[in-house]
Amino acid sequence: MVTAGKVFVVKEEIDIDTIASKLKDFKTEEIQKFDERELKLITEISDIKRVVDALQGKYSQDQVITIYHRGERIPTVKTIEAPFIFSDYQGRMLLTILEKKMQANSIANQISKILFLTTGRIVEARIAPDVMRKFHEQNFEDTKVVFFDDVDIPNVNKLSLYGSGLADTTLYNDYCSHGNVWYIVIKPKKYGFIVGITRDGVVTIFSRVEKDDFINYVTNEIYPLIS
Repeated sequence: MVTAGKVFVVKEEIDIDTIASKLKDFKTEEIQKFDERELKLITEISDIKRVVDALQGKYSQDQVITIYHRGERIPTVKTIEAPFIFSDYQGRMLLTILEKKMQANSIANQISKILFLTTGRIVEARIAPDVMRKFHEQNFEDTKVVFFDDVDIPNVNKLSLYGSGLADTTLYNDYCSHGNVWYIVIKPKKYGFIVGITRDGVVTIFSRVEKDDFINYVTNEIYPLIS
């Protein structure tokens, strides 16, 4: 089972207690009409819990999907649930949302509105290209996949390498001279699972892990990389 998440940076000055007070018991309801039907959509934040210099919670939101049944499209409601954690890390407030990239982006914008009344106060995390390369090369023996972006070869947008012996290839150094490491898939010996990481803070663990294991990995390995 794949566990995905994304790390964000809170740009505005705010502390854990203020975040907790603004998110606690947050709930909104919206009625959407579909033909003759009315569907109630609920967005809420629950399970708020303080953990040392962090705040955990769960964001849930109803979304409308349509099911095709015998020539008719029938609307129904599904609920997405995404655990999140705010961390006061070395003087910066970081937010990790356990969801795939697009959904995590949307949730980050919604939380920004709750906390600051507008979007743009919670932004994507960034890992500098040289930091990403150094991190990757520290895990050379466990690398499975490397993607490069910002490629300077005409008509080539991305380059990729696959295999466990990338550290021994001159091709890797050649690709590094033409682009930046954007995405890696590694198997850190310390953790034992396979994980993919991008420079915009997307983390995907391709093994069955608990939520706390995911958060522990992100806190210990990804947070120190963020610019």
